[in-house]
Amino acid sequence: MSTPDSPLLRSLLAAVDAAPDDVPLRLHVAERLLAAGRPDEATAHIGAVLQREPGSGEARALMARVLGGDTEPGPTGAPATGPGEGRFDWSRAEEEFGAIPQPFTEGGAGPGEELADTGGETVRLSDVAGMEQVKERLHAAFLAPMRNEKLRRLFGKSLRGGLLLYGPPGCGKTFIARAVAGELGARFMSVSIADVLDMWIGNSEKSLAEIFAAARRDKPCVLFFDELDGLGGKRARMHASGIRNTVTQLLTELDSVAADNDGVFVLAATNHPWDIDSALRRPGRLDRTLLVLPPDAPAREALLRSALADRPIAGIDLPSVVAATDGFSGADLVHLCDTAAEKAILDSIRAGEVRMIEMRDLTAALTEVRPSTGPWFETARNVAMFANEGGVYDDLVAYMKKQRKW
Repeated sequence: MSTPDSPLLRSLLAAVDAAPDDVPLRLHVAERLLAAGRPDEATAHIGAVLQREPGSGEARALMARVLGGDTEPGPTGAPATGPGEGRFDWSRAEEEFGAIPQPFTEGGAGPGEELADTGGETVRLSDVAGMEQVKERLHAAFLAPMRNEKLRRLFGKSLRGGLLLYGPPGCGKTFIARAVAGELGARFMSVSIADVLDMWIGNSEKSLAEIFAAARRDKPCVLFFDELDGLGGKRARMHASGIRNTVTQLLTELDSVAADNDGVFVLAATNHPWDIDSALRRPGRLDRTLLVLPPDAPAREALLRSALADRPIAGIDLPSVVAATDGFSGADLVHLCDTAAEKAILDSIRAGEVRMIEMRDLTAALTEVRPSTGPWFETARNVAMFANEGGVYDDLVAYMKKQRKW
């Protein structure tokens, strides 16, 4: 049964947050968590240690206690003793782990390679792996004019902008929006449907007005609307006047009838751009669009490394996994790694002995996890064929022809 954190344990957990690579500290915390009857939390710390030091005898001893159901303190570095089924076979484990396994095979990452911290508003486009065409379009169509004051003055460009990111779900549209905020040195404000819509008439419009007012006070600011199709859908399809009024209010705020939007950069993301009210995409509003596609090979490699970073792995042929996951979204890649981890966990429980996540687990997971982007491209194909007015979906058409999805 879980027990409340003691002051000492709280301090230890805070120390781990500050120094996540401190192996002795993690082992001490895992020992304390086991003693407190919290094996699940202890397992997370043990797994982090095994990722960094696959041959750690102390970590394997602690994992043996977890698998054996023994959460009482035992001799450091040695397995708990006593009767019971499913006990960890330490002698066999010593033979299996006698040679320290390498996390990735030739061509992949070796021990000690880490990804840069890309959290919060400090994210820059350099933190986005791959997607070079997306970055180039962002720089040319959006970032360069916004960051160059002399050019803006020369060409009479206002310090405002609207950009619509669209593409299959799970492909990093929100992450790219954060990167844009980082490039502009601007505050990032993310707005979801739940932040705006209200059951009472008039409240949704009031919420939108307050959101824009806050962005204007804190400019430069990137105001990001996620799932815009839910907030700015085609008014012709709406029967409820409250929703129609919300779209009208959004148009008013974008036009800045009563306030100055200079320094407020409006970005929005959608999986269904064809469902957005056409008025939102007129000049001066969200008049520029950017297609965000499934991650390319460099991006998939970076995402896979990140998803496997805190797991005990050995012998992963990363280039093979990258090649086999063309068309996977970022969310699909995380799901793939989770599925592989589940297979290793179940195998460890059945055998009563812990083992690393291996290439066979990812290979098996690949037979179960398929790209979730297929249905989106089926719908997008029909739209691009019959509703590509003004060439707005030309980038999508070119990609689908190149991928032979046309």
